[in-house]
Amino acid sequence: MHGPAKAEITEKKNIKVSGMKIIAIEEHILPHEVKDAWNTIPGAGDGTLGLNQGVIGERLADIGDQRLALMDETGVDVQVLSLTTPGLNNLGRQGIDLARRANDLLAEAVATNPSRFQAMAALPSAKADAAALELQRSINDLGCKGAVLFGRVGNKNLDHPIFEPTFACAAELNIPLMIHPQIPQTSVRNSYYTGFGAPVDLALSSFALGWHFEAGVQFVRLILGGVFDRYPTLQVILGHWGELVLFYLERLVMLDRVSELQRPFIEYVRNNLYLTASGMFSPSYLQQAIDTVGIDRILFSTDYPYQYRPGGDARRFIDGLDLDDPSKAKFAYRNWENLTARRVEVRPPSHPGICGER
Repeated sequence: MHGPAKAEITEKKNIKVSGMKIIAIEEHILPHEVKDAWNTIPGAGDGTLGLNQGVIGERLADIGDQRLALMDETGVDVQVLSLTTPGLNNLGRQGIDLARRANDLLAEAVATNPSRFQAMAALPSAKADAAALELQRSINDLGCKGAVLFGRVGNKNLDHPIFEPTFACAAELNIPLMIHPQIPQTSVRNSYYTGFGAPVDLALSSFALGWHFEAGVQFVRLILGGVFDRYPTLQVILGHWGELVLFYLERLVMLDRVSELQRPFIEYVRNNLYLTASGMFSPSYLQQAIDTVGIDRILFSTDYPYQYRPGGDARRFIDGLDLDDPSKAKFAYRNWENLTARRVEVRPPSHPGICGER
């Protein structure tokens, strides 16, 4: 596996605080309108709304002074705002208008504080062409930097044709898509994540383990489904240091024995995948990420408000890493800026009427 050779990353003591810019790319919001939809439309939620109570819920709803104050406290200069899980995946046509309103709200927050906020779009993924059109609008008209996918729509995995217009549009617009975890489907939860009481069952099937297996499997399915063969420039982000994929690559690459992909499995990981921390501030995980995909494909994030910790935590982590300043800068902000600096060539639309001229 490539990447810089080997000085092991550790956290330094006696840290000197730097003025290096920090952009955190997985920072969540939950507008009241979306929360109300999850509560009132049958099937719109996924059973995880209980994770967003109390102070977490207050912080998700706020995109003003309180959020800015906590950004200052932890050392984050810019948050890239996005809707929290399960997004709008469980909504049909009702998701189309709700996506527009959510993305308009994100754009308004960015316009109000353009030096502090950016955004990734929410998509009505249950409606294939509408999702691609909303992606186009969010990027070209609202200035979003990318979009978030929440994995399956019902039983349709990310390699299902329902997502094809979104992948075509993202590749054409040269913007990244982040695969955010969602809870496994009910049959999987019932088989593997139950039997310990409601609070433990929910935790085990979501933030403890289930979310991360689910998101990692969805990325593997994109590779095996040929998505990156059809769209070789498409870039995907996985949180939590690769949603377990990173740590099982030695086994996953054995799929080359039986798959009929155009490239070896590891090449898709090294050419189509970015990794982000999601608030897991681990020097050893960072080192493995660098060894696997290289320093140019590592992004910073705090997973606000879920992983927020007081005490200048974000800046202390970056400042304390045993990396040279150019490498720290790549991790802290430069890789994100390079990834989202759109360089779109003029070419015939791959999905006429979807991501072509309106």
